[in-house]
Amino acid sequence: MSYIEPAPIKDKDNPLESMMQRFDKAVDLLGISEEMYYILKVPRKQVTVGLPVTMDSGEIRTFEGYRVIHSTILGPSKGGIRFDPDVNLDEVRALAAWMTWKCAVVDIPYGGAKGGVACNPREMSPGEIERLMRAYTTALLDVFGPDQDIPAPDMGTGPREMAWLMDEYSKSKGMTIPAVVTGKPLVLGGSLGRTEATGRGVMVSALAGMEKLRINPYRATAAVQGFGNVGSHAALLLRERGTAIHAISDISGAYYNDKGIDVADAIAYRDANKGSLEGYVKAELISGDDLFTLPVDVLVPAAKEDVITRKNVSSIQARMIVEGANGPTSAKADDIINEKGIMVVPDILANAGGVTVSYFEWVQNRIGYKWTLERINRRTDRIMKDAFDKVYETSLKYKVSLRIAAYIVAIDKVASTYKYRGGF
Repeated sequence: MSYIEPAPIKDKDNPLESMMQRFDKAVDLLGISEEMYYILKVPRKQVTVGLPVTMDSGEIRTFEGYRVIHSTILGPSKGGIRFDPDVNLDEVRALAAWMTWKCAVVDIPYGGAKGGVACNPREMSPGEIERLMRAYTTALLDVFGPDQDIPAPDMGTGPREMAWLMDEYSKSKGMTIPAVVTGKPLVLGGSLGRTEATGRGVMVSALAGMEKLRINPYRATAAVQGFGNVGSHAALLLRERGTAIHAISDISGAYYNDKGIDVADAIAYRDANKGSLEGYVKAELISGDDLFTLPVDVLVPAAKEDVITRKNVSSIQARMIVEGANGPTSAKADDIINEKGIMVVPDILANAGGVTVSYFEWVQNRIGYKWTLERINRRTDRIMKDAFDKVYETSLKYKVSLRIAAYIVAIDKVASTYKYRGGF
C-alpha cells in the first residue's frame, strides 16, 4: 500500500478547536506573549480556489480546493493534499498547524501546510482525477515550489497524483523539478523507505516508551487499530522486534488472537482480499470497540481521529498509547488518561516518521543523489529517538504529559526562531 501522510478524516468536534486546546496549554506554560500567541496561531496564508474540470461525460464541474500555509519561519512549508468529500477550511487549517508542530518537534527545517479538494475520488475515473490534480496544481503555481511549499500525498491521493503534480509544475517552469513534491514514484525521484516511514516512526516511539516504562518488548503485547499503511507496518515492525500483536482491525471489524497474530500473513491476506481483513479466520472476530479495552501493553490507534473519547477511555487497560493517526484521542479524554497513568506518545511525535522521510526525499532530489534504504532507516530511527528523548525530558521538567511536552518543544522552537529572525 502506498504511503500517505497521516491526517484526521472528520472530527466529531471541530478539529481546529481540539488542536488549539493543547496548543493553549503549552503556550500558558511557556509564558508566550499575547503578540507571539497570535503570530503562532494565525496561518500565514490561506488560499481557496475554484477548479473547473471537464468530466468524462462532457459536463464541467467546479470543485473547491484549499491550501493553507500555517508557517514558513523554519523553512518551506510542508504538507499533504487530500481528496475527500468532507474537506473543509477548518480541517485544513488544523492539519497545517499540526504539520508545523510535527516538523518542529523532530527538528526538521520545514514549516507546516496542508491542502485539499472537496471531491469523492472513489466516484471519479482516473482521467477525471488527473484533470482535477492538474487544475489544482495550475491554480497554485505561485504557492508551490521546492523553496516555498512542498506538497505530499494524503487521504485520496498517492504517488500517481504526486507524479501529475510534479509534471504540471515542471511544465510551467520549462524543466523537471522533482523537489517540488514528495511521495512520488521511485522512478520519478521518490525515496526508498517512504512507504513504511510512518509505521516505522510508530515502532521507534513505542520501543522508546517501553524503555521508559521498563517493559521488555519481547514480553510485550500490542493491539493496533487500523490496518492500513501506518497500522500494518507498525504492527509488522513491532512484531519483528519481539512484541506480540494480539489484535488488529480495519473497517470490517477487529481480529483477536491471544497467542499472537502472524502480521505478515494478515498483510498478505488483506492484499489478496481487495484491501480488507474481512473473513480472516486465523483470529477471532471481535467488535472494533472491544479492541480498545484489551489488556495489552501497547495500544496503537492508527486509523482516524476521535476514537478514544470520554465514553471509552475509562475501559482502556493498555499501559501506553502510541498515536499512529493524527488526533485519535479527543482533548476531552486527556485528563482521564493522565489520571490513569497511561503514557501517551502523541501524534505530532509518534507519526512524524513520514514527514522525516519526506524530508529525506526532498534532500535527495536537491542534491541529485539517492541514499540506500539502510541509511534512510538509520537516520529516521535516530531522529525519532532523539525527538522522543527531548519530549520526555521536557515532560519531566514541566511535570506534564508527553502530549503537552511535545507542543512545548515545538512551540518554543518556532517562537524562538521568530525572535531571532526579528519576524515582527
